Amino acid sequence: MRENLTQNGVAARFKSDRAVATARRLRKTMSPAERLLWFELRRLRLDGSHFRRQAPMGPFVVDFLCHGAKLVIEIDGGAHETPDVAANDAQRQRWIEGRGYRVLRFSNADVLHNPLAVAERIFAHARLRRVA
Repeated sequence: MRENLTQNGVAARFKSDRAVATARRLRKTMSPAERLLWFELRRLRLDGSHFRRQAPMGPFVVDFLCHGAKLVIEIDGGAHETPDVAANDAQRQRWIEGRGYRVLRFSNADVLHNPLAVAERIFAHARLRRVA
């Protein structure tokens, strides 16, 4: 089933049943970095943009998503540096970008060190993408 969902004709707003169930579970078990960034995204808010956390997107679940700016935010821990996880991330990112979304990646360390600075960079990208 996942192979069919990753074909070019599948819309980014389509949500597989499996991704929806996974997203619900992940919202309850967010990492400390994800919690910090979620706090900043909700606190700062950008007019006309609505961020979702652990959002289903096609067959995948992305850490944060703003449909209005066509922006996906991923927070990567150390596991994302391993070759197979990095390869999966690249394939997933190609699928997302193939639907017109931009993917921004931040490390756990960046978010834990300064979540406000990361949120401000995200909002700067969101503003540019909303205008374009």
